[in-house]
Amino acid sequence: MISERQRKFREQYKADISPLYNGLLHIGVIFAAGIAALYYCATRLENATWEWLLVLPVFLAGNLVEWFMHKYVMHRRIDVFALRAIYERHTRQHHQYFTDIEPTIDTTREFRIVFFPWRVLITLGVGGGLLGYLAYLMINANAAYIVFMTMVGHYLVYEVFHYCCHVHDNWFVRNMPFINTIRRHHTAHHNQGIMMHYNMNLTFPIADWLMGTSDLRRGLLGHLFNGYSEDHIKEELKPIIRKFRHDDSRVTLDGPQLTEDERRAMAA
Repeated sequence: MISERQRKFREQYKADISPLYNGLLHIGVIFAAGIAALYYCATRLENATWEWLLVLPVFLAGNLVEWFMHKYVMHRRIDVFALRAIYERHTRQHHQYFTDIEPTIDTTREFRIVFFPWRVLITLGVGGGLLGYLAYLMINANAAYIVFMTMVGHYLVYEVFHYCCHVHDNWFVRNMPFINTIRRHHTAHHNQGIMMHYNMNLTFPIADWLMGTSDLRRGLLGHLFNGYSEDHIKEELKPIIRKFRHDDSRVTLDGPQLTEDERRAMAA
């Protein structure tokens, strides 16, 4: 059952959403811009062959960047304007609105708390453009377009997977490979006891497996195809997860107040 603390936060957050906000317009712009960018790049490729091999390293680098940004920017308050705003929006809003007890939305107005704001598109365009230009200088134009397409594709997958984590449970999210895995992975991340330390990936839990920040103890393939299974959750985390799932008395806007034993358990 949703806690009184979470219920009150949700009510206030929804009351503060501008009446001009339109959730469908929000995601419409994101996906229209992303698909347009993919189409533009695809139509300018000229007999690309081996350049497609660049997809793998760019994808893996993106997975690590996704993990790093989530762990060290979204969950670490850095007193620099843009970085501080990211922390405020994520830790102090998104993680108060959603917990592992109630991680879902009911209306399109709640898209505001799920999808990134439009300014992320600008950041992606600038960063992807710079890396694409570097690939052009070092390799060729095909490489530039493929690097940019991979980055845009990664971002769109991120948004789709994140949305699938916050809709009500249904046949598709429960049975679709990779989506069912990340849905469980991300819902576990919203446990307020472990949210600052575990399950930072939002597409594929590769970096979490590599960096030891997954709540599961199993191999890479096991992580990728875990689905909804909770059979491999680390034993040392289970008491913390149980405690904070039903008791938010030690939860603040900036995360949980952990005991020394709990900190040691998560450092193990």
